[in-house]
Amino acid sequence: MKLNNKHFYLSVVLITLLVFIALLSAKYGAVNISLSNITTAFQKTMDGDENLSLNERIFLDIRLPRTILSLFVGATLAVGGVLVQALFRNPIVESGMIGTSSGAAFAVAFFIVVGSTLGINITEWSMPLFSCIGGFLGTAMVFLLSNSNKKGKSSIALLLLTGVAVNAVFLSGIGFMSYIGRDSQARSITFWNLGTLSGANWNAVQIVGITSLIGIFVAYRYGKHLNTLILGEEEAGYLGVNIKSLKIKIIILNAIIVSTATSFVGVIGFVGLIVPHLLRILVGSDNRNLILYACLLGAILLCLSDFVARILLSPAELPIGIVTSIVGVPVFILLLRKKNNFL
Repeated sequence: MKLNNKHFYLSVVLITLLVFIALLSAKYGAVNISLSNITTAFQKTMDGDENLSLNERIFLDIRLPRTILSLFVGATLAVGGVLVQALFRNPIVESGMIGTSSGAAFAVAFFIVVGSTLGINITEWSMPLFSCIGGFLGTAMVFLLSNSNKKGKSSIALLLLTGVAVNAVFLSGIGFMSYIGRDSQARSITFWNLGTLSGANWNAVQIVGITSLIGIFVAYRYGKHLNTLILGEEEAGYLGVNIKSLKIKIIILNAIIVSTATSFVGVIGFVGLIVPHLLRILVGSDNRNLILYACLLGAILLCLSDFVARILLSPAELPIGIVTSIVGVPVFILLLRKKNNFL
């Protein structure tokens, strides 16, 4: 990626904003953590001193992992949005519209209600595994059912309508799981589907961090191939790109990274829709640039949304999915009105 002056200044602004918002998120909440507590918490941890004050423990065990997890998840959802928009060559598509999020949500609901009954060994990897399987199946269903001709091309109208239908099926399944589940299971499913980072811990940070970093690296490697799709599938094929293989790889990659993130924080919509669209205005349509900057802007957006969700009704907490939807729905409507020539 060639770094010109515009990209350099944008990178500096985004990185500075990311650090500021991350510090803001780690410092403020139901309990405000002073900068001295943050500093001493790091110093004691490096020295191996376990004699931590209450505020220092809150920072290290609750606030810090939650902030870092929000950064990883935000980056992942934004990159997932770049991938599916490049794949379908339209800026009004995101993972939630093509079955990934709803498929993952149904798989997690199934796991919560039926997992123990089936004797499934519950580990820290169980829910991410179920979520990935569900996300992949949901995306594959939309992709296969929206093929409008023998060449496997999908119109955006058919894609969105198929996504609506598949999402409705999975939402019905989630409703059924909530109905047959115990009260505690039904509450877990309902709260999980609204999106929350309240369950963040260091295990979640490690799992999501590993899958996110690897997934983003792989996504960047495919950025050049995705750029050829702008010319059309036939033209990309003439340039030596195996379109069918590329689509399968991108679908699998998107399902893995988005579903893994979703399994820990629930369904959070519109991040993958808003971020790539804003970045196209700022840095153009090169998917390699979009993937790198989406990591920064997606992390900023979700970390800020989580901060607002915690502060707005403090000490109570607003589901983060509500915050992102309040911002995302108007933007999506504007995109639909701008891009109505696709429909």
